[in-house]
This record gives sequence, C-alpha cells and structure tokens, in this order.
Amino acid sequence: MTRLDCSVVNCAYNKEDSCCKDNIHVGGKNAKVTDETCCESFREKKDGMTNSNAIPSKPTEVACEAECCCYNHSCKCAADQIQVSGSNACHCGQTECATFKMK
Repeated sequence: MTRLDCSVVNCAYNKEDSCCKDNIHVGGKNAKVTDETCCESFREKKDGMTNSNAIPSKPTEVACEAECCCYNHSCKCAADQIQVSGSNACHCGQTECATFKMK
C-alpha cells in the first residue's frame, strides 16, 4: 500500500492534508505528464460538510489507470508515497497525481 498525501483541501475526503478514504482511483490511462492524471475518487466538499470524525487512511490502496507511469504495476500504484494535488479543485479533472513519472 501507498502513503498518500493530499493537498486537495476542497475534497470531502481530505483532513489535515491526508485522505480519509481507504482506497482511491487515479485516472489518466494515456497520461504522459502529471496534469493528464486525476484523482477519480475526488468528491467536492459542500457547505457544511466536515471530516471531524474521519480518520486519515495511511497507507492507502491506490488503483491506477496511468499505463505509462513507472509506479503502475498491474493497475496498482507501487510507489511508497504519492502526492495528490489540486488545492482548490471543484471536480476530479482539476486534481492530479503529482508523483506520476513516465516509464
């Protein structure tokens, strides 16, 4: 499993720069650069939503579609740690796996 750090503060699963979801899905099947990837598990935090009782899930299982990423092994992320970014995202297309690296 992968240690997940997340700077997507507008995500419903984000708490203290960590993800409270125990698994995420990184999209970007044909990605060649980081901004062609995204966190498909992103859900926009709406007014009044809070993660006050949620516990960040570290490590996290990361399913990955990015076929050209050197960390993708049989559609699972093999990186020890990844960073998901997109601080003010309103939809998953505004997020990215900042750890993406071409094979």
